[in-house]
Amino acid sequence: MAAAEAAVVSPSSLKTDTAATPETAGTAAATAATSPAMGAVAAVTAAARTGSEARVSKAALATKLLSLSGVFAVHKPKGPTSAELLNRLKEKLLAEAGMPSPEWTKRKKQTLKIGHGGTLDSAARGVLVIGIGRGTKMLTSMLSGSKRYVAIGELGKATDTLDSTGKVTEEKPYDKITQEDIEGILQKFTGNIMQVPPLYSALKKDGQRLSTLMKRGEVVEAKPARPVTVYSLSLQKFQPPFFTLELSSCANVLELTRTRQGPFTLEEHALPEDRWTIGDIAQSLEHCSSLLPAELALKKSKPEESNGQVLSCECVTLNETKGEDDIIKTF
Repeated sequence: MAAAEAAVVSPSSLKTDTAATPETAGTAAATAATSPAMGAVAAVTAAARTGSEARVSKAALATKLLSLSGVFAVHKPKGPTSAELLNRLKEKLLAEAGMPSPEWTKRKKQTLKIGHGGTLDSAARGVLVIGIGRGTKMLTSMLSGSKRYVAIGELGKATDTLDSTGKVTEEKPYDKITQEDIEGILQKFTGNIMQVPPLYSALKKDGQRLSTLMKRGEVVEAKPARPVTVYSLSLQKFQPPFFTLELSSCANVLELTRTRQGPFTLEEHALPEDRWTIGDIAQSLEHCSSLLPAELALKKSKPEESNGQVLSCECVTLNETKGEDDIIKTF
């Protein structure tokens, strides 16, 4: 009969019990031992209390997530595009906060706003600057900052995409190229130079990326050369066929890593994916706020057409002017 009584416990009795003093697991077990019916009530009450606390916790996380504002950096690996990585980040944050749910989606003013500035190719890795909340308005200003890359190239093979993901279009010998040859040509790639963006780039024509049009086999005209400032360029290793600059041979870029964008460095500021949590991002925003000039949030730089960069150097710092083609905002 006790079992039957436990099965027909009324909701009103459960409500009364939930207001009682919380029980420990040991107390609940003791209650169950003396009275199976009361033990069932205690178990259901504890479960209800746990569910209620979980809902409160998710609501608090959602509120905290929507209050985040500023700029931080993540570590983009090779493989996904910058846009795909941004979506992955957004999904992880929404899942942690229990969003979207009906009560949140109905309130359009409380929608997560997040974007990235400074596109990295899918084959590239490194620092990707992220803006969240009002920080999305700061991304255009971030694009005009200096950047540093490490690139590893391979002599003897040229590809249609200029990197290792493309089809080999030409092969030439490289055995006569020496380290002195490479170091002697570095000066031609430093200072204020004019650079012709590659056809396989993030630049757009009629709203579509040139790289997408090229992969479809469509005819694409090269963009005009534009000014780029290369502050420094150094050769760190020379182990043929691996190199850093093209000479009297042909080559392609094997690896490209952005180690710095503006004040953000790969080692110190870029969050790996296992730290894409609301708490870690909140801490990173607080830390990174001290890196930015106070007026940056209010600065509105004039959007200009983006500059695609294909680099064949070991360590280079660039001063680029990019535009909104490189900014992706998610609302």
